[in-house]
Amino acid sequence: MTKGPLELVPLTPAAIEAMLDGRPEEAGRLLGIELPEEPASDGERSFLGLRLRQMREDERFLTWCPHAVVLDGRMIGQAGFHGPPGVNAAENPRAVEFGYGIFPQHRGRGYATRAAMLLMELTRERGVHEFVLSSSPDNEPSLAIIRKLGFVKTGERMDDEDGLEHVFELRP
Repeated sequence: MTKGPLELVPLTPAAIEAMLDGRPEEAGRLLGIELPEEPASDGERSFLGLRLRQMREDERFLTWCPHAVVLDGRMIGQAGFHGPPGVNAAENPRAVEFGYGIFPQHRGRGYATRAAMLLMELTRERGVHEFVLSSSPDNEPSLAIIRKLGFVKTGERMDDEDGLEHVFELRP
């Protein structure tokens, strides 16, 4: 999926395995993109490990997988779904929750907003038109994106890893 020079490339189980095993060149070859030379952070490794387990345990997660955010053939971040419709912080059976993260050296240029828009476009092509995002109340850059996209706060939750999060929804 492409929007201008930015594109989303689905992360396959084989590519995720290579990334987790410290083989970024192999993962890049499998995906047809260039991955960063620096190793994944502990948080990225934890996230990718969770998504890989989900994809292995439930084939629906293969369709609703994480994606590399790619600019000019190089991965600059990740964006993806928390799972298929219904797997979301709002417990809305018709909605998908997604998230995004851009590597620090590429932040502040609108890439996260564009990646979110691409995910929403992909979701609509699959017939799903309701969305959920969650964010720490003090993550101002993410909150700015959420507001820009028109999401409305519908609740709060305690996340095991991130603590208090505000939950936002966008419906047609």
